Amino acid sequence: MSVLIVGAGPAGARLAIRLASSGWPVVLVDRLTNPSANAFSSAALPIEAVRRLELPAETWSVRWQGWQLHDPTGSMHQWWACSDLGVVLDFGKVRSWLWAEARRLGVELLQGCRAHLEELDSSGATVRLTDADQRVTRRRSRWVIDATGAGRGLLGQLGLSGSGSDSLLSGCGVEWLLQANDRTASPWLDRLSFFLGTNWIPYGYGWVFPMAGHQLKVGVCALPPRSLPGLGLHQALTSLIGRLGLSSCDVLDRHGGPVASTIHRRERMGQDSLLAVGDAASSANLLGGEGIRHAMDSADQLAECLLEQPASLPSEQIQAIYRLRVSTQQSWRWSVSGRLARRTWWGLNNPKADQRLSKLISGLSARASAQDLSDLLFNYRFERYGLRLLPYLI
Repeated sequence: MSVLIVGAGPAGARLAIRLASSGWPVVLVDRLTNPSANAFSSAALPIEAVRRLELPAETWSVRWQGWQLHDPTGSMHQWWACSDLGVVLDFGKVRSWLWAEARRLGVELLQGCRAHLEELDSSGATVRLTDADQRVTRRRSRWVIDATGAGRGLLGQLGLSGSGSDSLLSGCGVEWLLQANDRTASPWLDRLSFFLGTNWIPYGYGWVFPMAGHQLKVGVCALPPRSLPGLGLHQALTSLIGRLGLSSCDVLDRHGGPVASTIHRRERMGQDSLLAVGDAASSANLLGGEGIRHAMDSADQLAECLLEQPASLPSEQIQAIYRLRVSTQQSWRWSVSGRLARRTWWGLNNPKADQRLSKLISGLSARASAQDLSDLLFNYRFERYGLRLLPYLI
């Protein structure tokens, strides 16, 4: 069966690779002409995920062994492991590798194209493609996949980008890539650093991730309970960079974008021959703003669903099977992490919230190891912290 995938990020490109490797004809469309452009994802992954997803070393930027949290009072807390806890990926190289793999397997990759859904029914869909020179072509496919990320480009054209009864966490992040030197980069090497509290940024958090060559990714993200004008992300980022003594660093790149995901992933994930994958299907976990590994897992789930079902199965049944597969593969921990994200970011706008967060971080600092923190933030293992997390869930 033919498939047209709109969006060649981690989810769309991985889905294209999985389907093409099974002999399906696949067209992969992306609005970018350069895979290194708008490499927004900070791309910190646990070492287990890097191995499981078989991401080659050429896509890694650095390895990290520690966590560093700066709490609302400005105090710094550190956790260190004796071995690598994960890697920070070079997102541009990840996307380049995925595109090359897709081409190697016969995927038709159309760069610099924008897609508009013209016709849709249970037997297929027609998509209008407009390239950089404004030339228009049309493609008809059995399946069209929305892999456009949090923007949910194709779902939005059908009015399906809302969350229905499921709470939607949404916000925006901005990130700068800075060129530091051996002295200014040293406080941020070998660790993931986060800044939590209204003194840093209300309704969100800041971060510094190390990259190769003494480069640093510095960013802020805010997820307020509703659209709040004047939140000032660029001002907050500039302030953070200044407070960290990094204002003299050259800015190599500026990028940013929306983030959005539902808590329970109960929203509709398609209609007729249109299906969503990755962030468009709420695969991002917004407790720590993590998306890449979940996007790739989402692609694997959808690929298995399409490949295992007979071609004659109606679209409605494929969608039902896909939804069931997603729901059964997300444990109770996923919902708890979503509720924690909502409680934490929506309520992080006053001194009482700062005090509660400082108390939680101090408790983790006294009792948890670096691996415990990774299990908590990457694997959502909340059991041992249940009583201390109750204030965030009530």
